[in-house]
Amino acid sequence: MNYFRTAILLAGLTGLFMGVGYLIGGASGAMIALVVAAGTNIFAYWNSDRMVLSMYGAHEVDAGTAPDLHRLVTELAVRAGLPMPRVFVMDNPQPNAFATGRNPQNAAVAVTTGLMQSLSREELAGVIAHELAHIKHHDTLLMTITATIAGAISMLAQFGMFFGGNRDNNGPGIIGSLAMMILAPIGAMLVQMAISRTREYAADEMGARICGQPMWLASALARIDNAAHQIPNMEAERAPATAHMFIINPLSGQGMDNLFATHPSTENRIAALQKLAGQSGGGLAPETTPAPRGPWNRGGARRGPWG
Repeated sequence: MNYFRTAILLAGLTGLFMGVGYLIGGASGAMIALVVAAGTNIFAYWNSDRMVLSMYGAHEVDAGTAPDLHRLVTELAVRAGLPMPRVFVMDNPQPNAFATGRNPQNAAVAVTTGLMQSLSREELAGVIAHELAHIKHHDTLLMTITATIAGAISMLAQFGMFFGGNRDNNGPGIIGSLAMMILAPIGAMLVQMAISRTREYAADEMGARICGQPMWLASALARIDNAAHQIPNMEAERAPATAHMFIINPLSGQGMDNLFATHPSTENRIAALQKLAGQSGGGLAPETTPAPRGPWNRGGARRGPWG
């Protein structure tokens, strides 16, 4: 991954935040925005994971309440060489998942009920491995911070509409305020999406190596992308700044890579995984430890190749 590029993009997001502050209040407004941005980052560092999980109504599960899911996450975390993350379930029919947390020691993986119901054990393993890859790459903190700053920029732009319309008070004027209200959130979205898209391919590759089978993840991506077109995620619709955290855009599918896509196109991601599978003869060497074993479904349901 290009961490330098990501740092530049994150700096651009902070600069945009300061720019909106400057349009509202001049140099003092820019400085206030910088202080607010720093405070937002500190707040997001400690609280963003709880905020996002609460926003989506996620509830924590353990070996007693969701034994199969918890066991699968445990096995993959061991395989990835990671501490065991907390496991959450969101009561949502759209199959999807995300990871959050400020570091691998304080990470969480959240999956929807739709994901558990519609995917095979192998596909679910691919999805969880992808999310663990984000944790391993320390992407989760970056994703939650960018979501928080992007949301703050939108709110600040709305604030400027009410207090920046008077040129006599060093505001941008009514036309400038309207332009700021429209363009600032778009600019924040573009930077946010660029950051997200630099992470997804790397997480796909690492996830494939963690689970050992690139085509498990490829199959899961195709299934989730198809369902995302048909099943709305109302929580995500109300908080679009968090859409980039999910493995597949919960708001809408994308036909091709473009500036406004929250993720690379699913077709391109699948093609990359197919290429990886072809190079490895279909399977990859374990990331750290031998492949985990154990049933996914109880009561005589189908067992995957790990069982």
